[in-house]
Amino acid sequence: MTAYDHAPMLGLPRVATGISHFLAEGPTWDPIRGRILWVDIMDGFVYSGRFAHGGAIVIDEKVQFPDTAGAVAVSQAGEWLVAGTERLYTRGLDGEITAGPDLIGVDGRRFNDGKPDPASRFVVGTKGPGDEQLIQVGADGTVTVLDDDLTLSNGLGWTKDGRTFYTVDTLSRRIHVRDYDPATGETGERRVFLKITDGYPDGMTIDSDDHLWVALWGEGCVIRISPDGNVVGRVDVPAPHTSCPVFAGPDLDTLVITTATEGMTPEGLAAHPLSGRLFTVRTGHRGIHPNLWAGTPTALSLEETA
Repeated sequence: MTAYDHAPMLGLPRVATGISHFLAEGPTWDPIRGRILWVDIMDGFVYSGRFAHGGAIVIDEKVQFPDTAGAVAVSQAGEWLVAGTERLYTRGLDGEITAGPDLIGVDGRRFNDGKPDPASRFVVGTKGPGDEQLIQVGADGTVTVLDDDLTLSNGLGWTKDGRTFYTVDTLSRRIHVRDYDPATGETGERRVFLKITDGYPDGMTIDSDDHLWVALWGEGCVIRISPDGNVVGRVDVPAPHTSCPVFAGPDLDTLVITTATEGMTPEGLAAHPLSGRLFTVRTGHRGIHPNLWAGTPTALSLEETA
């Protein structure tokens, strides 16, 4: 029994991919190409897939980046921005990968989840030895630290009007909220929106009714949370390490859920053989059109990498 068993089920997920990932994360809808993107963080891969019959996802492309791949975003022109270990990488329309400068400078720390904000800045957090950061990278390359006291910066999302910003701090089991100016990127005081009691909050997305959908690592589910902080629905997944959901597809009405095998024992994998796969489900809800990244910042000295 968990604290969320009372919440109504919001659909039965289907297995969408045939391969199992160690740490699949960060699914995002690419509206430029009509594809779903996701990462396998520790292997440094970004995947691109298309929807097929019955909710399946057919992988079209698998791209290797130089180190880890914590998150992927799409620019207005169709470029990719990928959060590597210490730096941001871009992949141009010609497939060329370039590397930005070191933005972390701390051994054992890497970039984790990140997304563009309503004005196309990139907001990304870190995972590492403690006192983790959440930073905002402007279109001109300017870096602003939003938080520097997190346990593990994770999922993030903005409401439909861009004026409320939610973020996840996984190991403290807290979801934070603050006011956000979509024009300037200035933020209000951070407040605790909800403390999770079962499982660990990981990746998240927000639907067109400004409800949060949060993956609970260790609980094998995604919960839907109302703006007043009540759990009003859930999707159970046959994989305990649910990592991130996103609404995808032309109508943003298919929920894609990533999962992982990281930290699972042989016994756990035998009991949950679908761990590490992606799942899709129609929940009766729709997402918000994804924010797009501004494109390669001219102020960053990007260096070509092999």
